[in-house]
Amino acid sequence: MSVTDVVTGEVGETSANRDRMRHLPCWKGPIEIALLKGGISNESYVVTDAVGRHVVRFGKDYPFHHVSRQRELMVAQSAHAAGFGPEVRYAEPGVMVTAFLGAKTYGAEDVVANAEAVARLLKRFHETMARYVSGSAYLFWPFHVVRDYARTLAAGNSRMVPQLPGYLDLAETLEEAQVPLPIVFGHNDLLPANILDDGERLWLIDFEYAGYSTAMFDLAGATSNSGFSDDASLEFLAHYLGRTPDRDFLKAFAAMQCASLLREAMWSMVSELHLNAPGADYVTYTAENLLRLQVALDRYRSLYGKTSA
Repeated sequence: MSVTDVVTGEVGETSANRDRMRHLPCWKGPIEIALLKGGISNESYVVTDAVGRHVVRFGKDYPFHHVSRQRELMVAQSAHAAGFGPEVRYAEPGVMVTAFLGAKTYGAEDVVANAEAVARLLKRFHETMARYVSGSAYLFWPFHVVRDYARTLAAGNSRMVPQLPGYLDLAETLEEAQVPLPIVFGHNDLLPANILDDGERLWLIDFEYAGYSTAMFDLAGATSNSGFSDDASLEFLAHYLGRTPDRDFLKAFAAMQCASLLREAMWSMVSELHLNAPGADYVTYTAENLLRLQVALDRYRSLYGKTSA
């Protein structure tokens, strides 16, 4: 969500959303609207009024992705109270207005270059967020998500239906490799672009999938989504754990890296059926994640033996 991601013009913009933005009751004086690029499932804009700049995010519930906007709003407000996310300035069904941080949006290379800071950010998030969230507890278990995505893809006659049995067998093998860890409140969507750097500190944004989970998924997602090398991953884990992980932990971690990429690929497959975000190419995104999954699987198999699929 960096300043360089803000563009003007009408390309990809929804006129109905622009009209709705103009009539939100939270603005002070006239407003200027600019499209905010970068999202692959929601429409976002930067709105400038007499007070300053704000991010307006449009999104409805996505049952096929287990996304509840009411839960996302609660987590966003809790994340701000806990010191991890921007202030939520206004919300109504389908719309959330937050502070514009003017921060740099991380790319994969930034996560790698700032691995220790990212690891410590996740450690703090996992240790403190549960004190701030409220309402019904939401559980995010990536292997359940994969199984449910498979059901959605089969029901929707996805082009990927012939591959589903292999994906399910693979998910079962990767799940069996996991080791017991304390339940934490996780972010569960650690793409590089969901980490921001304002020059003084790091922030987290986009809490659609946040919920109680295993820390392993965030650790695996942060590293697999940013293309960490084996050595860089080991250092990252040491920063998070405060120790060098043992072989069982490393096997579970490598398996969860594969699971993270499988889940992201299947997220994209489901999105092919149900989403149409401005500028998003879900077919290409699916292919990219399947390629990265194959690389991760080859490495996992070379270290820990044969898997299905």
